[in-house]
Amino acid sequence: MPFARPEALVGTDWLAAHLDDPHVRVVDSSFKLPGITPTALQDYEQGHIPGAVFFDIDDICEPGTSLPHMIPSPDLFAQKVGALGIGDDDRVVVYDSAGLSSAGRAWWMLRMFGHREVAVLDGGLPKWRAEERPLDAVVPNPPLRRFTAHFDTSLVRDKAALLDNLATHGEQVVDARAAGRFDGTTPEVRPGLRNGHIPSSRNVPYESVTDPHTRQLKSAEELTGLFRDAGVALNRPIVTSCGSGVTACALAFALHLIGHPGAAVYDGSWSEWGLPGDTPIETGPAR
Repeated sequence: MPFARPEALVGTDWLAAHLDDPHVRVVDSSFKLPGITPTALQDYEQGHIPGAVFFDIDDICEPGTSLPHMIPSPDLFAQKVGALGIGDDDRVVVYDSAGLSSAGRAWWMLRMFGHREVAVLDGGLPKWRAEERPLDAVVPNPPLRRFTAHFDTSLVRDKAALLDNLATHGEQVVDARAAGRFDGTTPEVRPGLRNGHIPSSRNVPYESVTDPHTRQLKSAEELTGLFRDAGVALNRPIVTSCGSGVTACALAFALHLIGHPGAAVYDGSWSEWGLPGDTPIETGPAR
């Protein structure tokens, strides 16, 4: 059973052979929670895939909001991405330092703003390092490129849409957090948030879509079984969620890879839903 969209995933051999292609842009979108050192940017500055630019999730976001790294306006996204040297005609390959943790966020944002020529590096930086491929500490200074942003609203959801969905059940909500955070037995990593999950949601921890040793995506058969075993119907609309809208994109990517027409991402995720207030919460396993 092949992937439905194999072009969305590239291997290290392919990337190594195309590093000098002027229309291939390599993007490191590694991310760490606030307070963890060294930061993802510092890691990048110590060594990254040659020519890679740094996609800072906490910078390419909407300013002035209390929620972490919310999506920016199309104009701001175009400005930030164009400054990274990414243009309309480029094929973009994104990776992160975990394999597939935050690379999905850059992949999803680029697609949401209309850029379809974007793929994820299978195995990410861990596989590249394991193969002893070259790393570079030189931070590129690419020329400004023209990036035209077209906002695809079908790929994102807000709290109001998730509240409406509690009544309509028109979309399945799939939570990418670890099982303990989903069922409420493990404290949240961000202070001040309640424990539990959105009622009627399902749980597919984002780490389960990759092999724990190679960090590569599991096979199409394994991914399909993973979602189905969690009670997710792959022929119905899906919204993915997580702690702050980052690892939810790893699930959206896996679903895209196996042929789902387009999972949306709840951008505020648990950083918004889990705040003290009247949003309903369930604890325990999915039901």
